[in-house]
Amino acid sequence: MLRRQQQVQSQMQRVLDTLLIVLSFWLAYQLRSSEQILGQIGLGLLGIFGGTKEIEPLSEFYPYMLLTIPLSLVLLESQGFYRRPILASRGLTAWQLTKACFLITTGLILAAFLAKTSLARAVFILFGCISFIVVFLKEEILRRYLIYAMGEAGFRRRIILVGTDEDVAQAEKDLKLGDAEDLEVVARVDINRQAVSDFVDLLHRHSANGVLLATRHSYFGSIEKVIQACEIEGVEVWMLANFFNTQISRTTLDELYGRPVVVFRSTPDFNWQAHVKQAMDLVGALVAILLFSPILIGCMIAIRLGSPGPVFFRQQRSGLNGQPFTMYKFRTMVTDAEQRKDELMAYNEMAGPVFKVTDDPRITPIGRFLRRRSFDELPQLFNVLKGEMSLVGPRPLPVDETMQFDELAHRRRLSVKPGLTCLWQISGRNQVTDFKEWVRLDLEYIDSWTIWLDIKILLKTVPVVVGGEGAK
Repeated sequence: MLRRQQQVQSQMQRVLDTLLIVLSFWLAYQLRSSEQILGQIGLGLLGIFGGTKEIEPLSEFYPYMLLTIPLSLVLLESQGFYRRPILASRGLTAWQLTKACFLITTGLILAAFLAKTSLARAVFILFGCISFIVVFLKEEILRRYLIYAMGEAGFRRRIILVGTDEDVAQAEKDLKLGDAEDLEVVARVDINRQAVSDFVDLLHRHSANGVLLATRHSYFGSIEKVIQACEIEGVEVWMLANFFNTQISRTTLDELYGRPVVVFRSTPDFNWQAHVKQAMDLVGALVAILLFSPILIGCMIAIRLGSPGPVFFRQQRSGLNGQPFTMYKFRTMVTDAEQRKDELMAYNEMAGPVFKVTDDPRITPIGRFLRRRSFDELPQLFNVLKGEMSLVGPRPLPVDETMQFDELAHRRRLSVKPGLTCLWQISGRNQVTDFKEWVRLDLEYIDSWTIWLDIKILLKTVPVVVGGEGAK
């Protein structure tokens, strides 16, 4: 993992740990207060925490609660807690947390002693125990998620090594890529013997989302062609060599396992906004599913009663970097719609590989209503929950349509997660009949992306969908 990405994730971890530390202190106070109440009726924990003694108001503990935040973060940092391997052992995590929590508790008690206060020391002891449990539980949940994500091949970055056989082998050895938990070498390209077209084919075949240039020699012409091919398609390039002039990529310096690399990026940067977008996708999808659950159930019943066939339509769509995934929609057409597509090809209204027809005879009566209100897209909220789609992003196209792209630059729309809505959705939807204009809107979104742009698009999508503007 690049150092900058580690720094962003480490910052996010610190913010989350800060919230958990404050929560732990509050829980410790509440537990001590409940012990006092239970002790008065003879149900306390044998007075082990002095529960029968009246406890001071929470406001008197505020200075110590605030002290726990910098003290905890400094002690965790000193233990190397935020510099551990991505899947550190439970033993290491527990040991680092134990030392940090012990020192925090000791520091709080010492601070209270020096301040000559009579505050209940049991709150500090309970805080040390609860903070250990809460933070360790957070780490365990994160660990299980990462193991699941790696097992699904969604977490590991798929990279192609480019260089001479000698340089590629040396880079793998120096960087220990075989032991990397978050990287997977899917292909190797000998820059001396293989053409750039072979590299592009491997890029598509493996749905690679990273390229590592490992060349210590001056193959500038071939390397520049590789970089240009990657920037056109929105694939990151990490180079262990010199700079090259690019057209649309932003060039940054970073580190990969302690070695300096040059990153050429023509996609949104990996920063705190990317984490906010992921959280917004998860929370937004969950809230939307709960909010629209009556509509979801009503649509399922209407489709079942309206025409024979399954309720859901499943189709392979091109996801991030072209990786195929199964997209869900409510079925709005007859069951043999795919077989009849060739019959209607002459009526296609879109210029390019995309197929759109007004008054498509394959659409069922209930399906026409669902499309008009965009209810047929609601099952894609589950694709968002699975991490295959985002709330905002270029609309996913069928795999066979993306294979027909006649310009490689069109593939750069695959360099971000597909979404439920995007600039195309709020710019007339199917009124945009030129695929190049569709792609232009998608690339405009990619090049100018911010979390605020996502929010604006979501807000503008609501009236467009409610009004049925451009829907077919």
